[in-house]
Amino acid sequence: MLEDDVIKAAAGEEPLIQKKYEGEILCLEMPVKVEFNHVCFKKCRFVSCDFSGSMFYNVKFLNCDFSNCRFQSCYLKETEIWGCKGDGGDFSQSTFRTTMVEEGCYHYANYEGTLWDGCRLKGVDFSEAFFAEVKFKKIRFEKVNLSRVDFFKTQLEGIDLSDSNIEGIMVSDTFRELRGMKIGPMQAMDLVRFLGVKII
Repeated sequence: MLEDDVIKAAAGEEPLIQKKYEGEILCLEMPVKVEFNHVCFKKCRFVSCDFSGSMFYNVKFLNCDFSNCRFQSCYLKETEIWGCKGDGGDFSQSTFRTTMVEEGCYHYANYEGTLWDGCRLKGVDFSEAFFAEVKFKKIRFEKVNLSRVDFFKTQLEGIDLSDSNIEGIMVSDTFRELRGMKIGPMQAMDLVRFLGVKII
């Protein structure tokens, strides 16, 4: 049902509204651009899907797997992403507004050039993800794993990362991304390496 609905919506350029899908597998050979409105995906698996340019309004992804899928230049608003797996996913140039991402893993995912406005990230594993040239507005990080994340040209000023893992994060040679960032005393140890200081 999910595959038929998505193909039909993409072909007719009509939004998918008030739908609920559970335990389905979607494997598409072609990219699709769809507007999803008040749609719930529960325990669904997306295989090699390309949703680039799609829009997600009041959508829920619950315990879904969209690893290595493409969500490039998408627009997400009032969306909830809980307990999902998106390792290697491409979310570059997308916009996230009043969206919550909780739990789940997104190792090596690409978020280059994204905008996060009024979002909440809680208990998420973004280790080794790519967050270059990202814009954060009114964002909350709660116990997020940001180890070895690339924040090149992403301003972290005013963002509280005091209870998140920032071990091995990567920034530019000027370290300007770190200015004004809020961290805890123990996290300062992770950032001392940028100064060329060795702790013995």
